[in-house]
Amino acid sequence: MAQTACISGNSLPKTKKPEWLRVKLPIGESYKHVRNLVDTHHLHTICESGNCPNMGECWGEGTATFMILGNICTRSCGFCAVATGRPEPVDWDEPQRVAEAIFLMKVKHAVITSVDRDELKDGGSTIWYNTIKAVKTLTPDTTLETLIPDFKGDHENIERVVAAAPEVISHNMETVERLTKQVRIQAKYRRSLEVLRYLKSLGVRTKTGIMLGLGETKEEVIETMNDLAAVNLDVLTLGQYLQPTPKHLTVQRFVHPDEFAEFREIGYSLGFDYVESGPLVRSSYHSEKHVMPGFGRQQWLKEKVN
Repeated sequence: MAQTACISGNSLPKTKKPEWLRVKLPIGESYKHVRNLVDTHHLHTICESGNCPNMGECWGEGTATFMILGNICTRSCGFCAVATGRPEPVDWDEPQRVAEAIFLMKVKHAVITSVDRDELKDGGSTIWYNTIKAVKTLTPDTTLETLIPDFKGDHENIERVVAAAPEVISHNMETVERLTKQVRIQAKYRRSLEVLRYLKSLGVRTKTGIMLGLGETKEEVIETMNDLAAVNLDVLTLGQYLQPTPKHLTVQRFVHPDEFAEFREIGYSLGFDYVESGPLVRSSYHSEKHVMPGFGRQQWLKEKVN
């Protein structure tokens, strides 16, 4: 792939999506059930706010990724469909509502993420702690993945989330180092790496996600994977970037499924415990499997034997 910079908005003619990126429309009773729960409890989901292509599949199976701390982010990442602006005041009843929704959905595994709340002294980590604890209290058998912001690298706020004891803590790198400033305007590549390193030092099962198709080279993706292996990351997801609106970064190319399969092989060879790699993969896709140590690697080893 040619090394190019990310290009925003309407700089490039729109490229037709390839066949492998087609998804089914949301249908079915399970989808309607989750839809009603989300609306009734006034909850935000990254499924909707992030225009996730897997929403129909996941909601159809009775699962969803909840987004706490409102639906307005203090950051303006070039890839993200979540609104940017001045957030509403913290809703201290939100943790209980999220817990009740997870209870009513009767899910065995749930994913929680949030917008960035850089205007708050604690970065929203207190709401994070309260939400995890509320879920654990109401549904103690539910396993949790928490997809957290970088909290500007503040160890105290990171430790607050760790203290609530979710099974997996994820923080997304999103892209390679060269493109980070364009893709994640207020974020820093090395700071995100440090967040993952620090989480691992506290004994946490760690996870991150990378989007492809933003102008990165194969060599840069592998370099990023090596950086993540160096901080002992457990779970890695790789998926295709899809432009949510004409105002967002333009897709530079659609990565073929065979290339995703190659990155999966490379990931396991580098020692990651679980690698999820494919065009429609998002960070919370199949996340119920990511909580199980050894599961992904064992499956990969079986494939190698067969």
